[in-house]
Amino acid sequence: MNTAIIYRLLSLVLLALAGAFGICMLSGLALGETFSDPSIIGFLDTIGITLGISAIFYILGRKGETKLFRREALVAIGLSWIVATLVGALPYIFTEHCDYSDAIFESASGLTTTGATAFSDFYEFPKSLLIWRSMSQWVGGLGVVVFFVAILSSLGAGAKILFSNESSGTSADFDHGRIQSGATQLMIFYLVASALCLIAYKLGGMDWFQAINHAMTTVSTGGFSTEANSMEQFQSPTLEWISIFFMAICGTTFVYMLRLLRGQTHILKQNHEVYWFYILIIGSSALLTLFLVDQTGLLPSHDSIRAATFQSVSIITTTGYSSANFDLWLPPAKMLLLIIMFIGGCSGSTSGGVKVVRIVIAFRAAMRSIKHAFRPNITIPMRMGGQTLSERAIHSVILFLILMVALQLAAMLFVSASEPTLSFLGVFSCVQATLFNIGPGFEAVGPAENFQHLRSSTKVFLSLLMIIGRLEIYAILVLFMPSAWKRFS
Repeated sequence: MNTAIIYRLLSLVLLALAGAFGICMLSGLALGETFSDPSIIGFLDTIGITLGISAIFYILGRKGETKLFRREALVAIGLSWIVATLVGALPYIFTEHCDYSDAIFESASGLTTTGATAFSDFYEFPKSLLIWRSMSQWVGGLGVVVFFVAILSSLGAGAKILFSNESSGTSADFDHGRIQSGATQLMIFYLVASALCLIAYKLGGMDWFQAINHAMTTVSTGGFSTEANSMEQFQSPTLEWISIFFMAICGTTFVYMLRLLRGQTHILKQNHEVYWFYILIIGSSALLTLFLVDQTGLLPSHDSIRAATFQSVSIITTTGYSSANFDLWLPPAKMLLLIIMFIGGCSGSTSGGVKVVRIVIAFRAAMRSIKHAFRPNITIPMRMGGQTLSERAIHSVILFLILMVALQLAAMLFVSASEPTLSFLGVFSCVQATLFNIGPGFEAVGPAENFQHLRSSTKVFLSLLMIIGRLEIYAILVLFMPSAWKRFS
């Protein structure tokens, strides 16, 4: 294995994080913090440690080859997220002097855009730390790896492997040959969406600090808020509709949005995943509205429709904002939310979940197997996005879904053993909320609660689940399978 290129990539990731820490520190100074404040001292210490580790990795990898193959890409991706999570926990440790497990949980939740928190008083953090909390989600939205692939031309063909392994989309989504150019276009779209969301929030009534932080966590579909009660704190229908719009846009395949902006309207007939994504939003919003009407006994109103739509979009895009305590809703409403938590948004977006495209493919494969039961000799091709799917691709989707369900069940067993006081729904939603990068769950980890009361071992385990869910299993699990590298070297 070419370990030199892995060290070099880790060095770049840490260098980028050091830059992000520097921005947070300077922002804190501009907002009134001083060099004698624990937050600024904490960021200085963090920057020093991060640059030191980055230098060590650079020295270890400076003389190696630059060739990057799939196995190196998987290891680099997995290690990048683990190292970034550990380093990203330092500002919390140095500033708040909190438990290591709380800091790691918060860092993992930020970088994976999960949005769950291990702090009950996060809204009292220094502003520099609140900015890091939001920026970690913004950086994690497209992925640390995608960010530096866009500017690292020396990887050549290796960048294509790295990008396709990190993101939910594939490098084949781009019409052009250079993956750096494609990743750069994604970054530009991301930046423009962030700027537009920032302006919309400011015009909607937020102050600049709130607007900047919420724009970063909305576009990344992360869900961290500067307010104790998330979006409910503002009591503003205008802000909620703004949030609904940008959450939905950023839960849609970014390449699809880019092509629409270029005027390639022919793709409207091709991408069935986007159709199903918005059908799910409309359908779940309508059902939640009916459940709210049943619960309140009142006729449908703007408030009930808005609350249902907001929570539906927030959950299916795995943003995790809350405009109401949905833990108090009727059981069928909770069941619907659990289902769309599992599904998630579109592939190639910042959202989590197993992705709509996999659910569509699995459903079509199930329908095809039923037809084969009656007519076993016929050949029924499956098409998606204007292309015929290979049997290998179909089997990969089904295997992925089986692995995710198996991992969820195994994780529930661990959490239930570690947290014997949690109910079944509490354990289930605890794992669901972290593995699929949702944020809030139900009962003990509901939208009005947090994860701070859990044991340290549980929080570290859930942090690992967040990273596994963000990277869609393989880049993390392969780190624990050294035999795979020996067998396929």
